[in-house]
Amino acid sequence: MQSKVISIVISALLLQGGLSAQTQTQDRTHAAAQTAPKAVAKYGSNPAVGRTFTHDGIKLYYEIYGVGEPLLLVHGNGGSIANFKAQIDYFRKRYKVIAMDSRDQGKSGDSPDKITYEKMTDDLAALLDHLNTGPVNVLGWSDGGIEALLLGIRHQAKVKKIAAMAANLNPGEQAVYPEIFAAFKSMLDSMPAAAKETPEGKRELKVVQMLFDEPHIDPTALEAITAPTLVLASDHDAIRDEHTLEIYHHIPNSQLCIFPDATHMIPYDDPPRFNAAVDRFFRTPFVKKDRVKDLFKSFEAMQAPQP
Repeated sequence: MQSKVISIVISALLLQGGLSAQTQTQDRTHAAAQTAPKAVAKYGSNPAVGRTFTHDGIKLYYEIYGVGEPLLLVHGNGGSIANFKAQIDYFRKRYKVIAMDSRDQGKSGDSPDKITYEKMTDDLAALLDHLNTGPVNVLGWSDGGIEALLLGIRHQAKVKKIAAMAANLNPGEQAVYPEIFAAFKSMLDSMPAAAKETPEGKRELKVVQMLFDEPHIDPTALEAITAPTLVLASDHDAIRDEHTLEIYHHIPNSQLCIFPDATHMIPYDDPPRFNAAVDRFFRTPFVKKDRVKDLFKSFEAMQAPQP
């Protein structure tokens, strides 16, 4: 009854105002339309730029933003292009940012068999061939960090520089803290049985199971990486500190960055700090330091008489 009364009152006011009120309303609506911000397309679901191509019988979805030197972004387990929102916003101003949903994830198609990091890495190499990019910078996070390293091993000519955030070489507790595995196992155990039988549930189980089975990369295989590589992690990461150091020590042209007071999620939690470190690495010519010669070179410069 109350809503009916309100409707009658509004109608009376509009009639009382006549055409003048109608004109004023139209003017205000037009002005609002002119000043309202345009809707921003969602990364990872942007029909204006979203494209697909097929590799290994699987339709793979990708998006490209910006112009300039090509930069490939590789997301983590169960993720998608959308996880890199803060990185796409930042890097598209200076780079041609290329991002793809991995097989069985995001908007990409499902594979009929077991997923491996090698298969996903070869998908990325096929994308670069499809786009005819030439050598690219690569930024990978978590599972994406593993794939970034594998690109450097398996497809050396396609890689210019690598930034690998929180990668691991094996699925054991010598690489990943046990409480991380416990959390994922608890997540799987808590999933209702009926949900596990849905297409979405089966996909999620398949992707998460990979964390328990993969990867299997011999640390010495990293010695084949010729591209300058920035190995990143956080001091409260899911990856053990000593494992990150092992990766760093096996890559000939590598630098190390450990973010203080941060977790595995720093690309999302603190993008300004994360993006700045990665951007500086990509933009600065790589020079391999000598721990003795460069120490004394700077020491002697410091001791020299000041003008």
